[in-house]
This record gives sequence, structure tokens and C-alpha cells, in this order.
Amino acid sequence: MMSDLTVAQVMELAPVIPVLVVERVEDALPIAQALVKGGLPALEVTLRTPAALDVIREMSKVEGAVVGAGTVLNAAQLDAAMEAGARFAVSPGLTEGLGKAAIAAGIAFLPGTATAADIMRGMDMGLTHFKFFPAETSGGLPALRALAGPFHTARFCPTGGITAESAPRWLAEPFIKCVGGSWVVPKGPLAPAKIEALAREAAALPR
Repeated sequence: MMSDLTVAQVMELAPVIPVLVVERVEDALPIAQALVKGGLPALEVTLRTPAALDVIREMSKVEGAVVGAGTVLNAAQLDAAMEAGARFAVSPGLTEGLGKAAIAAGIAFLPGTATAADIMRGMDMGLTHFKFFPAETSGGLPALRALAGPFHTARFCPTGGITAESAPRWLAEPFIKCVGGSWVVPKGPLAPAKIEALAREAAALPR
């Protein structure tokens, strides 16, 4: 199934892509509804829980939600995520196997990079949009600024350690299209009104 969206379009949907670790399928709909209502339609459901594929299926029912799979490690996980309805895929790193599988599948793909070699590997495959991960521990904004110089045609979505407070600094850079953040859905008991309020603040961030 070819994706109906390019990765560039996914990254333009909102300044923040919520990175979601959802343990319970029953939380999927209220979380997705609150995020979309708050103005964050691109939802990255990480494949870190047994419920993840079912969560993707449930969230895909929410009008306006563009649901993707995160923490995709290999071609088999990519296939399973697409079968569950994922419209984009995000990986923590980039291997040739996964890169080729994503390109062949035609899905919007945001591979993780942390070094110049990672980005060059992606560019060799024809990719131009990358996740910078883990952003803060890989040298933060100074490191990505340095990488963006030689790779001036690349566009990035930094993820990992970014907060509501630090996000504006990242988003001010022209080569950064959006950031990934887990702060929009706080840990603890489900609070849709709180999620919607945090999503509204995130959606209003300038870029």
C-alpha cells in the first residue's frame, strides 16, 4: 500500500509530533481525540508495548488523525505497522534493510540519524528528511547545527529529551520542520483535558 502522504507533508502537519507509549488499548481513542482536538494530528505510536498495533488501529478511527508507527526496527515490524493502518514510520536508526523496505513499501519514512555517516547513508538511498535522535544526548542543537551545514538540503525532526521549554529553540532553525515530544501526554492517569491543553500549546509554537 503506497502512503497517501510524503514524509515532508507529515512533518508540516504541526510543530510537534507526539511520541506515544500507550500501554492500554482503551486509552487509544481518548488520547488521539484530545491530541487532534488540540491541533496535533500527526501521532507517533511507538512499538514499545504489546498493545501498540491495536492502538494504531484504534487511533486510525479518529477523524483528522494521521497515525504513524515509531520505534520501527526492521522490515517485519514495518509490515505489521502498515497492516495496522500506520501512514508513516519512524525508526531510532537507519539500516540498509529497513531503509530499502520502507522505500519499496512507499510509506512516508522518518529514519533516525545521529551522525554524518547516518545522514550520508540515508541520502545514498534518496532520503532527505531525518529524525535526529536521541537529540539532547547526541550533542543537542549545536550538534545538529553543525550537521545541517554540510547537509544543507536535509530537513530534520529532533526527538529525545526535548521539552515544552526547549522546543522553541529547536523550531527556530530553518532546517528543523518539527520536533518529537513525549511531554504532551504526561505519564500517570489518563487526563484528556490536560492532553488537549498541552497539545494546544504545542500546536501554537512558532516555526
